[in-house]
Amino acid sequence: MSLLGIIPARGGSKGIPCKNIRPLAGRPLLQWTIDAAHASGRLDRLIVSTEDEEIAAVAEAGGAEVPFLRPPELAADDTPGFNPVLHALDHLPQHDWVLLLQPTSPLRSSEDIAGILDFCREHDSPSAVSVTEVAKPPHWMFYRDEHSRLAPVLSGDRPTRRQDLPPTYALNGALYLARADWLRETRAFVGPETLGYVMPAERSYDLDTEEDWRWVEWVMSQDV
Repeated sequence: MSLLGIIPARGGSKGIPCKNIRPLAGRPLLQWTIDAAHASGRLDRLIVSTEDEEIAAVAEAGGAEVPFLRPPELAADDTPGFNPVLHALDHLPQHDWVLLLQPTSPLRSSEDIAGILDFCREHDSPSAVSVTEVAKPPHWMFYRDEHSRLAPVLSGDRPTRRQDLPPTYALNGALYLARADWLRETRAFVGPETLGYVMPAERSYDLDTEEDWRWVEWVMSQDV
C-alpha cells in the first residue's frame, strides 16, 4: 500500500515568524522532519505543502518534493488544518495512506514514524495519531467564569490522589496517519475508530511560541 508523507509548512506564522525555515540547532526547522521521514525508510513519497516559494526552495534543497504550491486561501490564519491535506490528495490521488508530519515537532524520530505505521497495521485500523500522557489530568482542571468563579471541567467526584486516576492523553501534533479513502469520507484524522499511539513526553514538544523554541533548542543542546 502506497504511503504519502505530507509536511504542511505555510509562510504566515505569527507566534514564531518564519519558523518553518528558521534555524533550530543548526538546521532549518523543516529539515528535522524531512530527515526523520527519510530515515524511517517507510514512505513512498514525501512532499511539503506550502504557498511560500522560499519555504519550497528550502524543502527541495533538504530532500523533500514540492510538486505544487498550494493556493493562498489554503494558507490563511483561519484555514482549517485538514484542508491542505485534501488539496494534496486531490493532486496525488494514487496513494492509499497519508502520514501528516507537522514540522513543529522536531524531536519526533524515525522510530516514532515506523512505530505508528506498525501499530496501525497490527490493529487493522484506518487511522492512528500520536499522543502523550498529560502531567495534569483534567479531573483537577477548572473553567473560570466572568466573575472568576471556578467550575470543574469534569463533573462528579474528583479523586484526591493521582494514582487513583486513569492515564489521560493529549494529541502531541507529531504524527497523523490515516487511510486515504477514510480521510476523504470523514474529513478528519480523528474519529471513533482512531487509535492513540503513545510517544514519550521528551519527544512530544510542539513549537508554538518563542519560549517553546528556546526550550527545545536547549533540550537539543544537551544531546550533543
